[in-house]
Amino acid sequence: MKLLFAAPAFITLVQAGLRFPCSTLTFQRLDPAGQPGSNPSAHVHHIVGGNAFNVTMEGDVGERATCTTCQMSEDFSNYWTATLYFKHPTNGSYHRVSPLPVQPLLGGSNGAQGGLTVYYSQFDLSRDNLAQQPIKAFPPGFRMVVGNPAATQKVHSGLSYQCMSGNNRGAITNEMPTKPCPDGIFTTHHFPPCWDGKNLDSPDHQSHMYNTVTSEGFTNAPKCPSSHPVRVPQVAFETVWNTKEFNSMWPSGAPNPFVWSFEGSKTGYGTHADYLFGWKGDSLQRAMDKSECFYDGCGVIKKQAMNIANQCTVKQIVREETGGWLKNLPGMEM
Repeated sequence: MKLLFAAPAFITLVQAGLRFPCSTLTFQRLDPAGQPGSNPSAHVHHIVGGNAFNVTMEGDVGERATCTTCQMSEDFSNYWTATLYFKHPTNGSYHRVSPLPVQPLLGGSNGAQGGLTVYYSQFDLSRDNLAQQPIKAFPPGFRMVVGNPAATQKVHSGLSYQCMSGNNRGAITNEMPTKPCPDGIFTTHHFPPCWDGKNLDSPDHQSHMYNTVTSEGFTNAPKCPSSHPVRVPQVAFETVWNTKEFNSMWPSGAPNPFVWSFEGSKTGYGTHADYLFGWKGDSLQRAMDKSECFYDGCGVIKKQAMNIANQCTVKQIVREETGGWLKNLPGMEM
């Protein structure tokens, strides 16, 4: 396993960007960014955000959605990752792992249910640099994917794992932990910061974006290339997977029993995430134009209580069991 560096608990004296929780919206085998139109898609995803989520999503999602599981009430975007499963070392059955709210929860965000935490940073998490580096918000219809479920080696900086012990997230690695984590597996997905300025998507859902970041963590993105000249917000997701409830079933010395919903390489290099923009009107641009803006919406974005966000739901389009003990991963039947 490649160790990168030890990451401290969340630094409180930061102020350049947005950080907010989104409760779980649904677990379904749908993927309107990576596999638009496929019903069902190849594997199960953990999805948060607006209730416009569907098999295919085009146009202005922010105008169609009527609620969101995110704390920022003008954000009807959808954010999703593959779902983590525990594969029983003895009988080979699978059990979906539940996500936990990322701690600490700040600014009235108590009450988040499962879900993940979303970041939009302007420069890094300690300052902005808007005079030299203006940030352009994504346009309606924009989507992107980071990572590749077929990967067997590192493909992108910012796709990482940490082994939770209490409030300590531990060292950042690019591979799945090989020993039981006392308080869960912490995963992070950073998206590229440079856009070609033309295409809302691309055939591989990635080539309209370009990554200039070569380190882990919330660092400033180096200058964008001429092929992808538009600097967009640096988007990242954090998820805590409650693996501790399965640790007693992990035999001492046995290989890692946790797999993604596509299974993939045991290293975990196949971790990936999807983003579909859905902020209402110019709300995200207002936040990105605000100097020293962090978390609270900068006074220009409305927030909602998480007990309201938790009421947002979508219908179950793919009618299959994704939780409980399963003989096979959904979509991976032999």
